[in-house]
Amino acid sequence: MLSLEFLLTSLVVVITPGTGVLYTVSTGLSQGKLASLYAAVGCTLGIVPHMLAAGLGLAATLHAGALALQILKVLGVLYLLYLAVLTWRDRSAFSVDDRAKVEGPFKLIIKAVLLNSLNPKLTLFFMAFLPQFIEAGSAQHLFRFSILSAVFIAMTFVIFIGYGLLAHAFRQTVVESPAVQSALRRGFAVAFLVMAIKLAWPHS
Repeated sequence: MLSLEFLLTSLVVVITPGTGVLYTVSTGLSQGKLASLYAAVGCTLGIVPHMLAAGLGLAATLHAGALALQILKVLGVLYLLYLAVLTWRDRSAFSVDDRAKVEGPFKLIIKAVLLNSLNPKLTLFFMAFLPQFIEAGSAQHLFRFSILSAVFIAMTFVIFIGYGLLAHAFRQTVVESPAVQSALRRGFAVAFLVMAIKLAWPHS
């Protein structure tokens, strides 16, 4: 059921830096290891709506109705722009003051869920990629789809945790340098902006 081709392709999709990875890494750098774990949880949960939509056949409706997909795309662009502005203006990011208030688990998870829920590329992934590994006319197509989706989600969670821990490992170096803090904050803000432009660009 789980082919090597599926595992390798899924690994490439998950490990390639995107908005979820960027959010997890920036959270790990600015708020520590536990916060990056919450970000990873939220980004993983943000995949579930796309999986459910595809599993219930709603993805086919989105494919047929370009307007629905465009609305999701616009919302994703707006949210990325919001994160870009928020990150650029947040002078407390990567603060060396351990007494500084950090975002609570619920807020971190909700932000991450929104980030991935508004990513139309995930809908397209579940709609166009996973069905290729399910035999047409199979009586157990829903079961196979669920297994493949679960593997993809588990892979996402593990890899995102890895990204968060890696970011945390470099956190001390970051927080000891105000110049590095400023450069990272601006860099993440620009990265969010670039992703928003890329998502908004036709045929991106």
